[in-house]
Amino acid sequence: MEIIKPTTAKDRIILALDVDSTEEVIKYVDLLKDYVGFFKVGLQLFTSCGYKSVEVIKEHGGKVYFDGKFQDIPNTVAQTCINLLKHGIDFFNISATGSSKMMTSTLDACNEYAKKNEIAPPIILAATLLSSFGQKTLTNELGVEMNISEYALKLARIAKESGLSGVVAPDTDAEKIKKELGEDFIVVCPAVRPTWAIVNDQIRIVSPSDAIKAGADYMVIGRPVTLAHDPVAAAKLIITEIEEALILKEKGI
Repeated sequence: MEIIKPTTAKDRIILALDVDSTEEVIKYVDLLKDYVGFFKVGLQLFTSCGYKSVEVIKEHGGKVYFDGKFQDIPNTVAQTCINLLKHGIDFFNISATGSSKMMTSTLDACNEYAKKNEIAPPIILAATLLSSFGQKTLTNELGVEMNISEYALKLARIAKESGLSGVVAPDTDAEKIKKELGEDFIVVCPAVRPTWAIVNDQIRIVSPSDAIKAGADYMVIGRPVTLAHDPVAAAKLIITEIEEALILKEKGI
């Protein structure tokens, strides 16, 4: 699957399916497939339903983004990602902190598998830092003295040099990443919350407008839609906010 720049506001939305059953997956895919670009399968859903969750999304007309943030020795991550390709997942991420060797080994192995099996090469992103991280966690617990945004930019730079297609990074980092690494380098913005939504457990959160202004190509939104009284209405509100932000950006406002 070739990931190109999204052409509509709804294409930019990746809906996080942080649920525990295929019944819930079917409910949200049937309800929202016309209002979002991708459905995110993360660790919660995958450890509950496995590849069945992926099959169900595709069977009901949705597209899959796999959020595993894999980090292990290079061979293990490479073979793990090949397993994703075997199940038709071609848009996913691994952890940028796993090293350039892990990233290049994974990319090379996946491209070789894709070529051998005559399928499209995968779109592999590098997750920089978790949206639950703040400067205090980075410095006091991980011992990294660098400013958190500069550290994320460094990880993004390593990811691009390793050949990956883009990164998962918040809007506070997206603008710098786009400026230094180019407009074609994909940025998926996590932890996006409309202004009317509850923050929950994220620290570095942004609004859809913020993400667009910073240059993000895609944004991950979950609970503000899935927990809404009317998920379709919530999705439509987000689409409207994205459309308005795109108009302002085009005008340079």
